[in-house]
Amino acid sequence: QVQLVESGGGLVQAGGSLRLSCAASGRTFSNYNMGWFRQAPGKEREFVAALKRNGNTYYADSVKGRFTVSRDNAKNTVYLQMNSLKPEDTAVYYCAAGGSYYYARTNDYDYWGQGTQVTVSS
Repeated sequence: QVQLVESGGGLVQAGGSLRLSCAASGRTFSNYNMGWFRQAPGKEREFVAALKRNGNTYYADSVKGRFTVSRDNAKNTVYLQMNSLKPEDTAVYYCAAGGSYYYARTNDYDYWGQGTQVTVSS
């Protein structure tokens, strides 16, 4: 089992920045691919970014160039640095851990955090 706890969400003006953290406990953190997803009201949960065990990173087109995913295995923590935020980035953000080869689908992940709200005002 892996337990994930997100933090760092909040209210920010358009153009601002936030850094989300996801602290993991349980099984060896470095063995998992880590993903970030988000879900806006009335919409499906969508892929945002992933950081695979081999260090490769992947981003949704909508956040490419603005968001950066990173991990600190010593701290069992993965981060999502979000810059140049837009109102359309408003959503609940979830981190996830999984062992699949793939990374962009919700069912590629076995463990999920409870989510943290990000609200971007215009």
